[in-house]
Amino acid sequence: MNTRSYRTLIPGTRDKSLSSFDEKVQSHPQKKLTSGRHRCGKGRNNSGIITIRHRGGGHKRLYRQIDFRRSEKNILGKIVTIESDPNRSAYICLVHYRNGKKTYILHPRGIMIGDTIISGARAPISMGNALPLTNIPLGTTIHNVEVQVGKGGQLARAAGAVAELIAKEGRLTTLRLPSGEVRLISENCSATIGQVGNVKWKNRTLSKAGSKRWLGKRPEVRGIVMNAVDHPHGGGEGRAPIGRKKPLTPWGYSALGRKSRKRNKYSDVSILRRRK
Repeated sequence: MNTRSYRTLIPGTRDKSLSSFDEKVQSHPQKKLTSGRHRCGKGRNNSGIITIRHRGGGHKRLYRQIDFRRSEKNILGKIVTIESDPNRSAYICLVHYRNGKKTYILHPRGIMIGDTIISGARAPISMGNALPLTNIPLGTTIHNVEVQVGKGGQLARAAGAVAELIAKEGRLTTLRLPSGEVRLISENCSATIGQVGNVKWKNRTLSKAGSKRWLGKRPEVRGIVMNAVDHPHGGGEGRAPIGRKKPLTPWGYSALGRKSRKRNKYSDVSILRRRK
């Protein structure tokens, strides 16, 4: 997938670059595979207090129901369309199976319209096929990895994401995740062969604030320009310093590398090396 650069015809196109959508097919989503999505507005809780800042607005979206479980086992499926999904960075594929069912899956890099895929324990090691980790050779690149058997893929689902199977020992396998984390996963969990498509998604440049607002993201400002009641850095007359020994978050915690992960979390025993 390539990126398309815009000329500065208006201020909104200055330095703008987006996906060229070479692989994408113009088509409407399947009505039976979509549903309405309730959005949480401005990030407020049930008391009306904003608990997640910088959210609000955004364009209306239809949610595409993605088959992360790859539930159609040992049935050949044909890639019919490649579509963009407003709810994720990766493209999605519409798959028609021989038994008449239709599902959406994440688009594996290199898969073209007309290719066939299959899911199952005896599936061949080829792009887009899904099978248990115990049947995947070492060194294979994978995505859409399950954490719990049968729950569906939860790891390596974003555009360009890829994990690597680096070891097997007993009933556990060792994976290197896109974040650099090395962790243990059950050998019975399934994964999809290959890398998620739309690799150059991270190279886009939105070029104007309005593009962020369409995505449902509101502006952010520095704490030093806020009032003292809103941020530890706020208050003072004119361009005042923060008045602290070190920068703080809006909630008074250190902003210079304080670890926010809970101690003795249930997944600590599965993590061999923390993410970078």
